[in-house]
Amino acid sequence: MHKKQAKSAAAAADSAQVFAEVAERSSRIMADYIKRQSGPQKPAVADEFGIAKAFMDMSALMLAKPQHLAEAQMNMFWDYTRLWQSSWMQMMGQKVEPVASPRKGDNRFRDHEWENNFLFDYVKQSYLIAARHIHEAVSKVEDLPADARKKVDFFTRQYIDALSPSNFALTNPEVVRETMASGGQNLLRGLNNLLGDIERGDGQLQISMTDPKAFKMGENIATTPGKVVYQNDLMQLIQYLPSTKTVFQRPLLIIPPWINKYYILDLRESNSFIKWAVDQGHTVFVVSWVNPGKEYAGKSFEDYLHQGPNDALAAIEKATGEKQVNVIGYCLGGTLLGAALGVMAAKKDKRVASATFFVSLLDFSIPGELGVFIDEKQVENLERRMNERGYLEGSEMAGTFNMLRSNDLVWSFVVNNYLMGKDPFPFDLLYWNSDSTRMPAAMHSFYLRNMYLANKLKDPGGISLDGVPIDISKIKIPAYFISTAEDHIAPWKSVYKGARILAGKMRFVLGGSGHIAGIVNPPSANKYCYWTNPERPENPEDWLKKATRHEGSWWADWQGWMDGNNGEAKVAARVPGDGKLRIIEDAPGAYVSLRLGAEKATAKKPSAK
Repeated sequence: MHKKQAKSAAAAADSAQVFAEVAERSSRIMADYIKRQSGPQKPAVADEFGIAKAFMDMSALMLAKPQHLAEAQMNMFWDYTRLWQSSWMQMMGQKVEPVASPRKGDNRFRDHEWENNFLFDYVKQSYLIAARHIHEAVSKVEDLPADARKKVDFFTRQYIDALSPSNFALTNPEVVRETMASGGQNLLRGLNNLLGDIERGDGQLQISMTDPKAFKMGENIATTPGKVVYQNDLMQLIQYLPSTKTVFQRPLLIIPPWINKYYILDLRESNSFIKWAVDQGHTVFVVSWVNPGKEYAGKSFEDYLHQGPNDALAAIEKATGEKQVNVIGYCLGGTLLGAALGVMAAKKDKRVASATFFVSLLDFSIPGELGVFIDEKQVENLERRMNERGYLEGSEMAGTFNMLRSNDLVWSFVVNNYLMGKDPFPFDLLYWNSDSTRMPAAMHSFYLRNMYLANKLKDPGGISLDGVPIDISKIKIPAYFISTAEDHIAPWKSVYKGARILAGKMRFVLGGSGHIAGIVNPPSANKYCYWTNPERPENPEDWLKKATRHEGSWWADWQGWMDGNNGEAKVAARVPGDGKLRIIEDAPGAYVSLRLGAEKATAKKPSAK
């Protein structure tokens, strides 16, 4: 009896403490809200994405052919009739096949109650039936313009995903069990978590995906030993310590995207591509981009070209004495690499011996679902906001990417944090994913207009940089392209189209999984697969039909390709600081350490070294 009383008293104390935190946070958030509302009058909400117009056009076309709408309604009615019949049979103890089943890998319905409990199974199937018919109805509307169709399709799926019964306390069996077991404390803790995320976002909801306190740069993330040996306004250059007695003569430079931080390639020792490359005998250099503030507003795409790959190549020659370097570009870094190689081809600059492109677009004709967010009107609105601040806020771009996989990157955390009342799990990949970076207004505007909107990089002379027109079809160095089958950001068919433009010997490899998991896939994990085909037909589907599937990671395939290009020439291992560049600080360096939200101050402009 005493134990029960003590347990009850402890639970009451916990609840009282959470109530106090909720009250204090609510009061502070409300005060901040009132203060903001009392300021200058804000403009009315505008349809910046053009969503309302797209759905109005879709509705008009749908109503113009009522027979199609009636047919869709009748099909949905018959599926519900089948569900009612099968449900009655199930109640009577008969085994029946489900009318609607979640797709394989849909984690929303992994709890056993979704299948074993009659009520929750009925709710699940009702939702899946409605979801399928709603999506089919809007997808089959005829004569809808392509841009409007993309928006209707994408945002209909967002609406459908938001209404999943797994996202509501009364229709999620796991939440119901936890609520009954804890006496509702999970919902109280969840409210506190919700208020904390609103508070952290200065009035806007920023969902916590992981515990940021669980990671510290250079201690349990981004830990490969190295030194910063060069820096300018836009980047620090890291040289990693060797782990072999001899190394390839040609150094290896990695150019990551400035839209994210480089340490996606150095999360942990077990899955660090950087450490793995060092262990293979490469002298690895990595560009670590600055996280810019408003003082960088005028930095252009050309500035990133000069102060990124150009300065890095010059610094590597000073550090090692080598005039030729192998270069890797990841995502946006690969697009920059392609542009840089176009300039070098025009100027007969031969400092790059081979190029590797990680999920990088050179041809933007198939932009994937990101195309939903990029048209003339949306770019104009984005430019207006960027010009007011001098940059694109990192959280805005992060929110866009999260919407591409909303069930995994939004709603799963709503359930865990707010309905279950749990703290987010410490996960290095999600720590990196929430480590947002800004983008200078001038650079990002150039990138969106010339790459995504106009798709000029693929055209001879379409873009001029450093005083010369670029023609990437003149790039004749060996090139390795790795794309991934489930990539929503850089669709593999578009990557393939860009790869075919280059004139040199090219190897295209298609990996399993997506934009991140398919790249950060070490051989030791023994996960996924990859496809190879030495031929390069025009149609990517024809390439895939004749491709050979290999189990596991593509990393070893890349190293085999590098061995063939590097040859057998080896030199004594190079140690940072032994060359003509002095050590500035330990890796990972100051630039990558600025975490938005954790620090309010923006990065200060460093003096060039």
